Amino acid sequence: MKKDSHSYAWVVVGLLAIVALLNYMDRQMLSTMQKSMQVDIKELESAERFGFLMAIFMYIYGFMSPIAGSIADRVNRKWLIVGSLFVWSAVTYGMGLATTFNQLVWLRGFMGVSEALYIPAGLAMIADYHTGKTRSLAIGIHMTGLYLGQALGGYGATVADKFTWHTTFHWFGIIGIVYALILTFLLHDKRPEKSLRPHAAISTKVSGTPLLKGLGLLFSNIAFWVILLYFAAPSLPGWATKNWLPTLFADSLGIPMPKAGPLSTFTLSAASFIGAVFIGGPISDRWVQKNIRGRVYTGAIGLSMTIPALLLLGYAHGFVGVIGAALFFGIGYGMFDANNMPILCQFVPSHLRATAYGFMNMVGVFAGAAVTQVLGKFKDSGNLGFGFAILGAIVLVALLIQITTLKPKVQDMQ
Repeated sequence: MKKDSHSYAWVVVGLLAIVALLNYMDRQMLSTMQKSMQVDIKELESAERFGFLMAIFMYIYGFMSPIAGSIADRVNRKWLIVGSLFVWSAVTYGMGLATTFNQLVWLRGFMGVSEALYIPAGLAMIADYHTGKTRSLAIGIHMTGLYLGQALGGYGATVADKFTWHTTFHWFGIIGIVYALILTFLLHDKRPEKSLRPHAAISTKVSGTPLLKGLGLLFSNIAFWVILLYFAAPSLPGWATKNWLPTLFADSLGIPMPKAGPLSTFTLSAASFIGAVFIGGPISDRWVQKNIRGRVYTGAIGLSMTIPALLLLGYAHGFVGVIGAALFFGIGYGMFDANNMPILCQFVPSHLRATAYGFMNMVGVFAGAAVTQVLGKFKDSGNLGFGFAILGAIVLVALLIQITTLKPKVQDMQ
């Protein structure tokens, strides 16, 4: 199949959705395996220490994200994606060999470096293949890989309960290594090779634009600063649900973690899939054809749905209330997620999009890392639900700023 064909553009979305699945599955399953792992590694008995283990990944992932975006704008994105997948899968396999807390910290750090290389490159590649009429839907389908990976990661405790946590990490790692080899034959970059400079990984230019000038163009753009805030604030509850929702389900519903993990992650992932693919993506792609702010409005509607959902997650204790809150949050977050890169494309030219998304990822992950550790303290004090509820006010502020200031003039800035 030719890489310039319309059909192959959707093949790319499918291929990268699986990479996204593995990206989130490998990082997410740790959040459900505390009880299994603390038998062998005593430091994990502390929720705060466990929160630190999850947070160290996020700090390094966040720090690497702008660097990863800058690299993705300079090199062949296919090989960057394949290489990062291979490395983080090998690290996942290595997690199963760890015997001390310090070894787990180092491995999570290496995972943060390798996984950070994927998202800016993957989303920029999809944006290159898909124009305005299919961009939000394509991004939304890709995001379902993240949601499914999150859901499957929730089965980490279930697999570890049946076998061992060592075996769980080994098999998840092997799957990623094999898929990286498959991608070497199936995935192709959209950009022609002649547009990529030799020794690109250390080049200071992107498509003829000096690095510092490119950064100047980004950070002199007021809209980009608003997008950074708009992306960072919802990342607080976004990462909170990824890392602590299984624990919240276990506490609120009084069920063991091997059941709470899959239930929480599957509920959130299924709802996010609906929000991104069936609501946020199609509505945005149609709305923007009639109103240039259609993508902004669609994302805002989704984000507004997460605010009451966070309050319910914090204070609901019955099955219907907790599950309903997770579903409502997931649908809204899926609508928001499907439109982040498409909104960015309305304000940032194509040769700087991976770099720009890298900075977005950085501020979002740093916000998430901070809230992960803070919620660990809330958990130790018995107030995890209250911690979820107070995140809604921060999201509301970001929503108001986004809806009043983001006014794009084009569908796709070149």
